[in-house]
Amino acid sequence: MMLRENVDTGARKTAVILLPSYLMKSQKFGDMTPIAAAIRAVRARIDTAAQAVGRDPASIHLLAVSKTCSALEVRAALEAGQRAFGENYANEVAEKAASLAGLGVEWHFIGSLQGNKTRIVAECCDWVHGIERLKIAERLSMQRDPGRLPLQVCLQVNVSGEASKSGVPPDEVVPLARAVAALPRLCLRGLMCIPEPSEDQSLLRRRFALLRQMGEQLRTEGLQLDTLSMGMSHDLETAIAEGATIVRVGTAIFGERKSRTGELVSQ
Repeated sequence: MMLRENVDTGARKTAVILLPSYLMKSQKFGDMTPIAAAIRAVRARIDTAAQAVGRDPASIHLLAVSKTCSALEVRAALEAGQRAFGENYANEVAEKAASLAGLGVEWHFIGSLQGNKTRIVAECCDWVHGIERLKIAERLSMQRDPGRLPLQVCLQVNVSGEASKSGVPPDEVVPLARAVAALPRLCLRGLMCIPEPSEDQSLLRRRFALLRQMGEQLRTEGLQLDTLSMGMSHDLETAIAEGATIVRVGTAIFGERKSRTGELVSQ
């Protein structure tokens, strides 16, 4: 939000518009906004990580996770050349999509989706990273406008085996993938995971390797998949080493934020 401040110039008061810090260019950031500088830094990390394992950096796409950010912050990232944005709340993505309509934003919904929110996502989003139940996929298929491009979707896999984690168990991925791939107005692109929080990069690499192996298995089953959505601000290099094609980065671009429950957002 832009703030107004009344400045007393003696003769009369003048209203001055105060821009938020993330919209102000600074020599500290190479005459860029902080968000633009952060995006450049993340893209440099992606390039370095890809080159380290002999991959083409262009094969890895940056998804800026903008949940809880304002439309102004998203616009600042747009001006820095970022086009794909990830959201976790259906109503929030609907508001931002309306506010930023016509600007070429590609909206991705990340994580678990409730049945009563599928219509909003089917109408507003281009991608869904988080299909874990056939019922949700069927609702998205039914509610997607046939005049639009198919909704691009990824299955969310529980790679850590924790009961508290969302995602389909690995041994149920193949039948769910076959069922989702057969639905009209959806295009199954691949798999997605959110491992348990850990500073152990070797553990995280095993989780990412499991997702990659499941993707390879699905391709041998005849499914045409090209996407592994994995890796966040703290572990994108590890994910890229295991084949990530989309990395979901929020904190390293927009800074720490609080969720609607007051907890710090980490992505």
